Amino acid sequence: MTDEKALRSLLEAVANGNLNPDRALDQLKHLAYEPVGEFAKIDNHRALRTGFPEVIWGPGKTPEQIAQIMQVMRQRNQVVMATRIQPEVYTTLQAKVRGLRYYELARICAIAPSTIEPRYPGNIGIISAGTADLPVAEEAAVTAELSGFRVQRLWDVGVAGIHRLLNNRHILASASVLIVVAGMEGALPSVVAGLADSPVIAVPTSIGYGASFAGLAPLLTMLNSCAAGVGVVNIDNGFGAAVLAGQILRTSEKIQLSSKEPQG
Repeated sequence: MTDEKALRSLLEAVANGNLNPDRALDQLKHLAYEPVGEFAKIDNHRALRTGFPEVIWGPGKTPEQIAQIMQVMRQRNQVVMATRIQPEVYTTLQAKVRGLRYYELARICAIAPSTIEPRYPGNIGIISAGTADLPVAEEAAVTAELSGFRVQRLWDVGVAGIHRLLNNRHILASASVLIVVAGMEGALPSVVAGLADSPVIAVPTSIGYGASFAGLAPLLTMLNSCAAGVGVVNIDNGFGAAVLAGQILRTSEKIQLSSKEPQG
């Protein structure tokens, strides 16, 4: 019971006499948040506030804690997602959580339908500079797809061989919003922003030699971009980039819907 449509359906069922108020109360009592043992409080209200449900951050939690949180969240969410899950953790979780899927490159575990139809117009183009950046890029791609957005991938088109990017300019032209993932010196988002007419979300990665300072060098490059329309998330934050891209598309849809409403 985490989205507006489901809440409205519940209230209408009570109003129509199809649902006993006591049963409705039982469903609503954990709407704001729901405790899991003594170690977690699930923010069930987050999707109502922000449009995106809570997602489980894997590192620092035991497999048993992650499994318990997922079991509670699956009662109220069609998709339950946990990020930064290592293969050995997934192996343990698989025995505890029915129907769990693992996206190994993205390091994401999810309870989700086998196919998720895009719920929003537009598409998110996700571009990676190099193959080593793919775990972060795939984290962004899988997060966006599980959240109901259409994604187009373009991998290994860094500035060291700029013709690879230029040969795929149709992807830049067709994207509603672009996520550009790069390590080393982090120049690719500036190049993309100079070619594209959509917002660019830059994601620095921790890939690079010693002087890249575990992603600090590309982060600073992206923050100092001379191209307009570039926003930057934190180092290796593919998840955050996907949510930001999704918010841009959701806001665009909301503006379009409000413009169609009768004025005056």
